[in-house]
Amino acid sequence: MKNQWLIRYSEIFLKSDPVRRQWENVLISNILEVMPDIHVRNERGRIWLDGNVRPELLKNIFGIVSFSEVEHIRLDEIEEYLPDYCRRHGFDQAKTFAVRIKRVGTHIFTSSDKAIEYGNLIRNEFPHIKVNLAVPEKEIHVEIRDDQVYLYDTVTKAAGGLPLGVEGTLVTLVSGGIDSPVAAWMMMKRGCRIIPLFVALDTFLDETTLARAKRVVEVLARYQPGIELTVIRDSYLAAAKKELVRNHLEKYTCIFCKRRMYRIATALAQQVGAKGIVTGESIGQVASQTLDNLLVLTDMAEIPIYRPLIGFDKEETTTIAREIGTFAESTSAASGCKAVPKGPSTKAKLDKIREIEAKMESTGMPVPVTELPQN
Repeated sequence: MKNQWLIRYSEIFLKSDPVRRQWENVLISNILEVMPDIHVRNERGRIWLDGNVRPELLKNIFGIVSFSEVEHIRLDEIEEYLPDYCRRHGFDQAKTFAVRIKRVGTHIFTSSDKAIEYGNLIRNEFPHIKVNLAVPEKEIHVEIRDDQVYLYDTVTKAAGGLPLGVEGTLVTLVSGGIDSPVAAWMMMKRGCRIIPLFVALDTFLDETTLARAKRVVEVLARYQPGIELTVIRDSYLAAAKKELVRNHLEKYTCIFCKRRMYRIATALAQQVGAKGIVTGESIGQVASQTLDNLLVLTDMAEIPIYRPLIGFDKEETTTIAREIGTFAESTSAASGCKAVPKGPSTKAKLDKIREIEAKMESTGMPVPVTELPQN
């Protein structure tokens, strides 16, 4: 008998053979990145791990839909082995059970044959226990692959989605609040590596907000090891707000702020070769996220903008934040933005914003860049 871990994926299985093999290799690389000392082998639809496997890490690896610790024996050993396995897993205390068979390979028996055979074997050993295929107290899974058998009684859900990195890289605008970390996580789940970007608005945000954003990104590192927050400091908003106030146009402050953030994120994406930018925007949630204002913001896009939360309400986003572990840090104390006007515009017009922007001296301020680490 040998203890191993069975790793299951879902969407990878649906791909063509060349893509499936490529994505399997990416998934295996991602597993080895966090557990470099284990041994990995794969078959179609399955990945097997040996060694010091850490299930708490497996849960956070995108591309894994579920996993189980299994006991590996030969098919000709199961009749002797199965009663002891069931006893060690509490079948002697249960009232009902079910046997689930999965079979790969060519055999002279069917899956139903083996389900009946092993069910009778268990009932002979534990006469009090009854079969209940709908809601059993105990379940035993028997996976037969040619002449090998894998036994397990627990299936642990993992992150699911696609292996991290198979779709490329995106820059995510991160504020440290509830929404943007969830948006980043959702794009990670679809195979995108994330570069989180915090735009530090001089005079309007203090270090508490930046510190919160850093802590949130540290939580996201559970899902993308090595991820770090990129911080770009920018004095544009201080200059732009003065002009807007002077011209009685302060209600557009948030619009100009977000357009500037889009410019900075776009410049960073182009610098690093990212395929787009991600935001945590949701229709109607705040003043800058009405359909009219989103149209004005999207005007700045030279590359795709991905808004995975666009149709979510706050409760749905909060539920995910709690599940992935970012909620506590996202709701920790921070000062917030001090530039928000009392009556922000909710129905900005693109032509009007372009006209105002063209007349503002601050529009000519260069977009700040960040120094990237040398490879």
